[in-house]
Amino acid sequence: MQNTLFYGDNLKLLRDQRLLPDESVDLIYLDPPFSSNQDYNVLFKEQSGTRAAAQIMAFEDTWKWDTTAESAYEETVTRGGHVGRALEAFERLLGRSDMLAYLAMMAPRLVELKRLLKSTGSIYLHCDPTASHYLKLLMDAIFRPENFRNEITWKRTGAHNDPKKYGANVDIILFYTRSDKWKWNQIYTPHDQEYLSRFRHADPDGRKWADYDLSAKGLTGGGYEYEYKGVTSLWRCPLATMKKLDKARKLHFTRNGGIRLKRYLDENKGTVLQCLWDDIPPINSQAAERLGYPTQKPEALLERIIQVSSNDKDVVLDPFCGCGTAIAVAQRHGRKWIGIDVTHLAIKLIKQRLKDSFGAKAKYAVVGEPVDLASARTLAADDKYEFQWWALSLVDAAPERDERKKGADRGIDGVRTFFDGKSRKPQHIMISVKGGGVSVKDVRDLGHVVEREKAAMGVLITLENPTAAMLKEAVTAGFYHSDYQDTKHRRLQVMTIEDLLAGTELDLPVLARMRSADATYAKAPKAKPPEEENGSLDLE
Repeated sequence: MQNTLFYGDNLKLLRDQRLLPDESVDLIYLDPPFSSNQDYNVLFKEQSGTRAAAQIMAFEDTWKWDTTAESAYEETVTRGGHVGRALEAFERLLGRSDMLAYLAMMAPRLVELKRLLKSTGSIYLHCDPTASHYLKLLMDAIFRPENFRNEITWKRTGAHNDPKKYGANVDIILFYTRSDKWKWNQIYTPHDQEYLSRFRHADPDGRKWADYDLSAKGLTGGGYEYEYKGVTSLWRCPLATMKKLDKARKLHFTRNGGIRLKRYLDENKGTVLQCLWDDIPPINSQAAERLGYPTQKPEALLERIIQVSSNDKDVVLDPFCGCGTAIAVAQRHGRKWIGIDVTHLAIKLIKQRLKDSFGAKAKYAVVGEPVDLASARTLAADDKYEFQWWALSLVDAAPERDERKKGADRGIDGVRTFFDGKSRKPQHIMISVKGGGVSVKDVRDLGHVVEREKAAMGVLITLENPTAAMLKEAVTAGFYHSDYQDTKHRRLQVMTIEDLLAGTELDLPVLARMRSADATYAKAPKAKPPEEENGSLDLE
């Protein structure tokens, strides 16, 4: 299986056994979109009369109780079994609310993810505490309670000052396996200072050590009674082991005639990783890996999961891959990967992230993006905004931030920014995308936008071929003069999707051909080789 980015509805893709066959994935990480900044009393509100504002913004067209959610609910309940009965119980408890819609949409996806998981595989579901208890019951129904391993608590941010309640600063990660035999690579965290203070002794060569009791007195189960070098006691280990420890110079003979075990600090692996993860900070505004994606998770979090629950060349799947953190970490650690997202904006970001971090070393296929005029027409007919975002990605432009808000349409679908002249003043290129019929009026409107915004240039991207009048109107707009290399460039340009797919480039100044300074998200840093894990010897 090769590394693959899929664009599209993950349920449809997960159900395609030709693309994703049974038991083909070693590790699954998913962080399904869920609003953590809303009034949850609204989330549980029954749907009647005028609907309130969307509560789950990332999937505002999916995670709400509507005909799609109702269909998903009825399909799962009709199939019966543990999952169907679980949803029936949720419906009695929650009513036909947005929370039930969320669970109804997650249920069939989790069923398919179980199908994909190998018998030795693991799944980590990252969720908000508001929904984690419902999702845990749903996971129990699908993966069975005996395959639940941990509820991991990640401290995702510092202290919160939440009115009249305890500060909400954690996320929950539910860890399940497919069976009772799963891949596990134990990792350790550094000991705290209190533990390290125990190592107050040192050998002549400077090696620090702490001594531990070898006596078994008072222990449940007893021990081994014998005499060793004049000391008779009930010991924790048999005589053969005692001799082995002595030969290895790991016995400490005390002044009062006792024998204790020497444990060396440099042989200590650390503390076995616990289910409270408070040592991985969130991505702050100064972090090099920060891309500006609203739900971006730190790479250290995914590194921990991928290192513990997968091996070299294993397949890692993220069905809600967003900005691609799981994919980037899997790539760096030599895993194969599959990413799925329903927005072209996310696919564009991941492609750019892989390019910035790994260059030509990141080899992968992209499935679902338009590759010709016919598939572009299909996307335009299916989803206006997705078509716009995809078209903007062809010219490396950032979408207009407020384009979905009512009344926000200012004739701009995207913007590309560059710096020109000795003063390095920012210059903007206004971009308009048309997926239907076009006329000379569209060029004139774009010209007005360029003048109004005091922009350097304007580009009209069209699905249909422009008319002769449109091309003539664009020519009459004149030229933009670039001070950097004293060059002229057409102020208004009309470019078809077909031309862009064929590789035709915009007529831009040299500085504007570089990656947009106002790119949708920041540039990812170049990937560094994964740090080697520090090993140590067991004292046996």
